[in-house]
Amino acid sequence: MFPEEQISVTPSRAAIVLSGHVTTEDIAKRAGELASAYSKNVVNVLTFGPVGSQEVLLEVKFAEVDRTAITQLGVNFFSTGAGNTIGTVTTGQYGGFGSQNITQTPGQSQPVSTTQTVSNVLNMFLFRPDIHFGAVIEALQTKNLLQILAEPNLVAVNGKKASFLAGGQFPFPIVQPGAGFTAVTIAFKEFGVKLEFTPVIMPNGNIHLTVAPEVSALDFADALTISGFTVPALSTRKAETEFELQDGQSFVIAGLIDNRVTDVWNKVPGLGDIPILGTFFKSKNLQKSNSELMVLCTVHKISPNSVAPPGPTNPQPFINNQKFDEKKPSGK
Repeated sequence: MFPEEQISVTPSRAAIVLSGHVTTEDIAKRAGELASAYSKNVVNVLTFGPVGSQEVLLEVKFAEVDRTAITQLGVNFFSTGAGNTIGTVTTGQYGGFGSQNITQTPGQSQPVSTTQTVSNVLNMFLFRPDIHFGAVIEALQTKNLLQILAEPNLVAVNGKKASFLAGGQFPFPIVQPGAGFTAVTIAFKEFGVKLEFTPVIMPNGNIHLTVAPEVSALDFADALTISGFTVPALSTRKAETEFELQDGQSFVIAGLIDNRVTDVWNKVPGLGDIPILGTFFKSKNLQKSNSELMVLCTVHKISPNSVAPPGPTNPQPFINNQKFDEKKPSGK
């Protein structure tokens, strides 16, 4: 019934003794039930579990594609004041960096200089000095594409768990109330690209895998402040699954998509509600982000080898120093 298992059957007075080692607990129970058909007294001392003489190599590739698109559209009106009045009025639709110096026409007895902030150098800047009125038109589009790769190779003993982490740890406080005082201790939480897997080689030669990939990042937008400490939140995408593969086969975990759309509208109260003309007193900021995580894994059965593998070869320099420093003989 179990030709590949190490089971010894010996009689002991009026009982049957089962000893040895089997792969799983289910096989040990089935062997005991089979022996009970021949004797009412069965002593089952079979041990079970994976044998640590074999190892499993897991080749992992993490691929995260993050697409971001930003669209900004709006007009910022401002006035530097008419006549000899020093003052400015602006809708303030966009803030930013950089400055634009504006001076009144030379016909005024006392020229007045004001400074206006331009949010982006790609904006269109218009100004009428005779009526002291200007506008900044913003119509920008930004597209970003970010791809993050991690390719760890992990070797685990049959039945033992292996883990991988490419990231770090961030501290966060833990408040522990006591008798008349409050103590604050610091703990650390892991974040980044993380993988845990446990391989088990089955009797039929297949590899049973328990895989748990996880990708997390610090999220300061949802951070929490406690007693002066800022504790960031974690934006996490993870999965955990079990399956069985043959030696050399691969599997892919995909569909871990994070799709976010942020649409912000700003307008001048009253003027922005006017039909058609109110469009000139509104600004729009649309941001779309779409990121997808894919995990590709390939398993191989390997055996321990006492022979050390060859080391990497030394790189050859592009310029040969001996030939480069060699002096050429004089003459033709």
